Amino acid sequence: MAVVVAIMWILEGIDTMLGNTLDRFGIHSWTGQGLWEVFTAPWLHYGWAHLAGNSVPLFILGMLVYLESTRTWLVSGLTITVCSGLFAWCLSAPGTITLGASGIVFGWLAYLLVRGLFTKKLRDILVAIVVFLIYGSVLWGVLSGAAGVSWQAHLGGAVGGVISASWLARHPR
Repeated sequence: MAVVVAIMWILEGIDTMLGNTLDRFGIHSWTGQGLWEVFTAPWLHYGWAHLAGNSVPLFILGMLVYLESTRTWLVSGLTITVCSGLFAWCLSAPGTITLGASGIVFGWLAYLLVRGLFTKKLRDILVAIVVFLIYGSVLWGVLSGAAGVSWQAHLGGAVGGVISASWLARHPR
C-alpha cells in the first residue's frame, strides 16, 4: 500500500509539473473513451489536498484488506475500481471528468464493514466495528452533496465492496 500511495504522489508531482495535463486521463462520463479511464482515474487527483485526503484512508483500509490475502486485495480492488468507475461514468452528468481514489476508499470501507455478515467470523465482525467507529461518518459521502465530489464514484465503490465481500466469502481459496 505504501508503494500504491507513493505512485499516486509521484503522479501528482508529474501532473503539477505538466500543468495538470494528466487530468485528461480521468473518467469522461458518457464517452467511449471514458470507459478505459476507469483504470487510470483512481491514480490521479485534482491537486495535493485531494490526494492528501485520500491517502491515509486508502492506505489504512487497503492494508486491512491486504492483511487478509493478496488475492482478496487484488480481487476486491479490481471489482471496486470497475464498479466505482462505471457508476461515475453512467451516473455523472455528460462531460464530467472524475478523478481520484475515493471510490476505492469507499469500496474497501464497505468491504470491511460487511465482510463479517458473509463470513460469520468474529474477527471480521470486530474489524467491522472498529472500522465503523473510525470511518463510519465517511459513509455520508455516498449521497449527493458537495459540488465537485463524485458521490457516484463513492456509491459505486461501496457497491463494489459489498459485491467483493459476498463473492470472496462464497469462493474461498
